[in-house]
Amino acid sequence: MTMKSLLFGMLSAGLFCATSAWSQTATYTNFIRQVQYPSEVVYDASVNSSGQRLSQLAIDPGGARFELWTVSSVGPTSYLLDSNYVGTYIPVATVAVRSEDNTSAIPRTRADRPFYVDLTVGGLLSGASDPEPSKSVKFLRHVQSYGVGGTGIGIDRTQATLLTQTSITTNGTQNLTFLINSVPGADRSKVRGEERFSVFSLEDYQAPESQIASKYIQIWPVADGSITGIASNQLVRYSLPQLTVTLNDLYPFSTTYVQAYKGNAALGTTGTTVPGSALVVNDSVPQSRVLTVTGYDSVFTSDGRWTLELVTKTPFGIDRLAFVSFDLDRTMKVNGSVVTIE
Repeated sequence: MTMKSLLFGMLSAGLFCATSAWSQTATYTNFIRQVQYPSEVVYDASVNSSGQRLSQLAIDPGGARFELWTVSSVGPTSYLLDSNYVGTYIPVATVAVRSEDNTSAIPRTRADRPFYVDLTVGGLLSGASDPEPSKSVKFLRHVQSYGVGGTGIGIDRTQATLLTQTSITTNGTQNLTFLINSVPGADRSKVRGEERFSVFSLEDYQAPESQIASKYIQIWPVADGSITGIASNQLVRYSLPQLTVTLNDLYPFSTTYVQAYKGNAALGTTGTTVPGSALVVNDSVPQSRVLTVTGYDSVFTSDGRWTLELVTKTPFGIDRLAFVSFDLDRTMKVNGSVVTIE
């Protein structure tokens, strides 16, 4: 493959398009980096969020690696979205990572949810005289923690831990299911990090071992929260007290609020949203907040038993974070007597 016929469009499926899913203020520019082998000449080409373009360099016998990058105006921060290696007899491969959250260009999920990997390999040969790099590829799974409160920005991926490595010698597609992630951490509900799945070619005299395809998925912690200001089974008289709502590790795409409804706590109940308690998160990383809520008496239309429930809505459903049930009595009673004088 010496002619300039390779299309940059081969990476366009992974290109970052929806900037609003990451930040309301950041803008993004995109480019593809071409690295030639064995010369290691580098060529960068600016690209739009989708489309195709011809390679500006011929593909030498040693092949070439193509990397898809997006650069945020905030920082600025660069993100490697995808990469492919192309050679004269190197097999082709694609890796796709899926989860229940389809709101982000970079795959992500929550620490307690499953995810899926679709691996497709093509172009593998099996003849006795075929070069070894044409007969098999390596499939690697790495994991890496972002650490407590980490976001993954600026992470050194060379420090990731290799979990598994397998050899693939047949063409076709494998659909893999991972019921739980393997990001290290003592509290499995609070891990944050990423899992990366990569396909590598074998080394030979013309080119080094090279990454053919790679995708990663970010793992974010399960949210938690609390409501303080009213104690469980408390009798509240006359006016409702100030509430403090503490929110930890809200999922990057979530709506969280306190709702009120009559009676004891019951999962799945739809109540009335307490004014001042709703928080919408549309970001690239989890968020934590502390809200102060006052002046919400109008939500309680009558006296009796009530429940305040803190819930969060994410791509995975609606989850209860905290609740408090209490009794409300705003009836004012006056004791007195009437005396007449004749």
